[in-house]
Amino acid sequence: MQMRFDGLLGFPGGFVDRRYWSLEDGLNRVLGLGLGCVRLTEADYLCSHLTEGPHRVVAHFYARQLTLEELHTIEISAVHSRDHGLEVMGMVRVPLYTQKDRMGGLPNFLANSFVGTAKFQLLFALKILNMVPEEKLAEAVAATQKPKKPPIDHAAGVM
Repeated sequence: MQMRFDGLLGFPGGFVDRRYWSLEDGLNRVLGLGLGCVRLTEADYLCSHLTEGPHRVVAHFYARQLTLEELHTIEISAVHSRDHGLEVMGMVRVPLYTQKDRMGGLPNFLANSFVGTAKFQLLFALKILNMVPEEKLAEAVAATQKPKKPPIDHAAGVM
């Protein structure tokens, strides 16, 4: 994933004008600007989401398994992309584990702010690609939905 300029987490991508590009060609053009060395195909397609509102957007979600070497290459390439430091603040690895306290790792990560459908896409991919056991994924999601205790305001009683 990527940390965006607005502090939200999202996936690499961008807008594709279907008049000039096939969906995958346009996606690979956009990814080439930000990541440089990954190519996606129809076989990498997972799902699509329609966002209603003043600007209707169809978000197509692709996922591809990478070797550790490919991931390192992408991370290095991303730092040197033209958008790094402007639109994208950097790549972020998703922790695929939960610590013994049941909050550290994936549950805490899911408590972050995500752009658009990115959180749903992440959870969908983790489930459909069997990257996290379904019961562990459900526990991580449930842990983020529990109400948190309000912080103690020690200064409130001081006059």
